[in-house]
Amino acid sequence: MLNRAILIGRLTRDPELRYLTSGTSVATFTLAVDRGYTNQQGERETDFLPIVAWRKLGETCANYLTKGRLVAVCGRIQTRSYEGQDGQRRYITEIVADEVRFLDRASTSGSPVKDAVPDEDNRTYDQQEDDFFSEAVEDDELPF
Repeated sequence: MLNRAILIGRLTRDPELRYLTSGTSVATFTLAVDRGYTNQQGERETDFLPIVAWRKLGETCANYLTKGRLVAVCGRIQTRSYEGQDGQRRYITEIVADEVRFLDRASTSGSPVKDAVPDEDNRTYDQQEDDFFSEAVEDDELPF
């Protein structure tokens, strides 16, 4: 099975960085991604997708990304559920990022980016926790 999402869009707000009681960091932000077509009124429609980045990747996103930045996000689609205050079951679909690439330069005028971004701004931050493709898989090992 394959669960892989690759998105390019702009942040709708600054990332929010939180720490779990275990000390694990997690950053969340929303990515605005234009659809590849126009509607009947000739306007492009946009999807607003919640992104979650854990640990060092999340800290990097929180330190260097701001509202309006253009990024590419690679990750997996995840659905989770919880019970709302009204007792109803709620479902959330989000992208859990394992790679974020900055596609534009940090703003040099106006609001400064937290901590100065080095000149090599267009780089990839990769979370290497589950290195799916690191081991070769023989055909006999596949279940189909």
